[in-house]
Amino acid sequence: MSSAPPAAPAPAVTTPESAARGSGSRVSLITLGCARNEVDSSEIAGRLAGGGYELVEDGAPADVIVVNTCAFVASAKKDSIDTVLAAADTGAKVVAVGCLAERYGNELAAALPEADAVLGFDSYPDLAALLGDVIDGHKPTSHVPVDRRTLLPISPTSRPAAANSVSVPGHSPRPASGLDTAGPASGPVLVRKLLHAGPVAPLKIASGCDRRCTFCAIPAFRGSFVSRPAEEIIAEAAWLAGQGVREIVLVSENSTSYGKDLPGDGQLERLLAGLARVPGIVRVRLSYLQPAETKASLVTAIADLDGVADYYDMSFQHASETVLRRMKRFGSKDSFLGLTAQIRAAAPEAGIRSNVIVGFPGETAAELADLEEFLIGARMDAVGVFGYSDEDGTAALDLPGKIDDDEIADRVERITSLVEELTSQRAEDRIGTMVSALVDDLSDGVVGRGEHQAPEVDGSTTLLGAEGVLLGDVVRARVVATDGIDLIAELVEVLPAPVPAGGVDALRAGS
Repeated sequence: MSSAPPAAPAPAVTTPESAARGSGSRVSLITLGCARNEVDSSEIAGRLAGGGYELVEDGAPADVIVVNTCAFVASAKKDSIDTVLAAADTGAKVVAVGCLAERYGNELAAALPEADAVLGFDSYPDLAALLGDVIDGHKPTSHVPVDRRTLLPISPTSRPAAANSVSVPGHSPRPASGLDTAGPASGPVLVRKLLHAGPVAPLKIASGCDRRCTFCAIPAFRGSFVSRPAEEIIAEAAWLAGQGVREIVLVSENSTSYGKDLPGDGQLERLLAGLARVPGIVRVRLSYLQPAETKASLVTAIADLDGVADYYDMSFQHASETVLRRMKRFGSKDSFLGLTAQIRAAAPEAGIRSNVIVGFPGETAAELADLEEFLIGARMDAVGVFGYSDEDGTAALDLPGKIDDDEIADRVERITSLVEELTSQRAEDRIGTMVSALVDDLSDGVVGRGEHQAPEVDGSTTLLGAEGVLLGDVVRARVVATDGIDLIAELVEVLPAPVPAGGVDALRAGS
C-alpha cells in the first residue's frame, strides 16, 4: 500500500433534474442507533445536498423529515416509531429509512400511516427524487423486505464484482436511475456530508455479517459481509481529515472479517497501517471485533502501529462455553481470558470493552457464574449488560428454557452491579499513569478521551489546568482521580498539531 497522500474523493453526483426536484426544499435528518447508522445518514445527507435540498437542523422548520431508524432491540424499535410519530406532529412530510424500514418495510408502512414513505436501502440512490415525490403529495411504493443475505454470492471471494449491483449503504454508491455509472467500488465516488462538525467521525470499512448468532437478526436485513476496498477507505479518511476530523472510528458489523472477500492475507493489518499514515489523522480506532476471529497478527499490529489506539471492542456476549454454543458462537471462559491476557501482554494499558447478554434461554446458575468469573478475571474498562429478549426471525425464538422476565431483570441488575465495581477499579488502576487524550468537548470544561475511551460508550477524561487547549488537540496528562469509569487528569503538555490532509505542501500553499 502506497504511503503517498491519497486523493480526496469526488463530491456527490448532482444532475440538473435532481437539483431541480430539491430546489428550495428543506430536509431535516434524524439519526437513531449506532455509528454505522451515522455513516449511512452522512451518505443520505450527501445525496440530498447533491439533489438540491437544504439540510436543516433537527427542530428547525422543514418540508420533509427523514428518520434513519434503528431495529436493534425492542426499545430501539419503539424509539424509532415514537420519533416518526413526533416528526409527523410537526406538520412536515415524514420518510422512514434505515434498519427498521428495511427490516419491516410495507408491514411498518401499514401500521404507521403517519409516515409518508417507508423506504429500504435500495432506495438510497434515488432518494432525492423520491423525496420530491413525497413533497409533491405522492406516496412511493413501500419497501418489500427480503433476506439481504440472498443478494450476494455465498462465497465471499465472489462478492466484490456482484456488490456493484446491490445498494450497500456507506459503500461506493450505485448511481441514481438514469445516470451513467458512478464508477467501480474502488473508485471511489464519495456521496457523504458530515452532519456534525468535530474532531471525531466514524468510517465504515465493511457491511453485513456472515455469522449466524441465534439471538441476532441483523444479517437478514444488513446482508452478507462485504468489505470496502482499502483505497476507498483511505481516500475517505483523507477527506475526513480535510473536514477537521482527527480521530476516525472504524465501524462495521464485524471488523475482524475485513478483507476475507479481498485477495491476499493480512488485509485488516495493512488497512490499519495505511490509515495511520493519512496526514491529519492522529488516531485510528477499530471497533466491533469478534474474539474467535482476532488473530495474534492483529493484536501485534494494533500494539505496534503509531496512531492506532490500543483499544479492543470485543464481542464476547457471554463466557460460558455451553451458552456460547447455544448462541452459535465460539469461545469459552478460558479462551477469552487467554485473549485478554495476550492483549495486555502486547499493550499493558490497552482498553478492552464488551457487551454481554444475560438470561439467554436455558442459562443456568453455573453458566451465569462462568460469566462472573470471566468478568472478574478480564477486568475490562467498560461492559454493557443486556437482558435477553426474543427477536423476530432469530433461531433463539424456538430454543427451550426461556427465563422469566423478572428473573432476567434480576440477573441484569446483579451483573451490572458487578461490572460497575470492576470497571471502577480498572479506572482507579490508571491513577498515576499517563494518558494521551484527544480533546473533543469544551462545553463544560476541557474534556477528552484516552486511547481506551471510545466516543459515547467508554467514559471520558476531564483535563485540569488545560485553559487555552483547543478542540481536536491531543494532550498528555497524568491521571489523578476517577469518577466511575471517567478519569480526571492534570495536563502535562499539548502535543504538536497534526499535519492536515495534503501534507506540508498544502500548508505552504496556505490551504
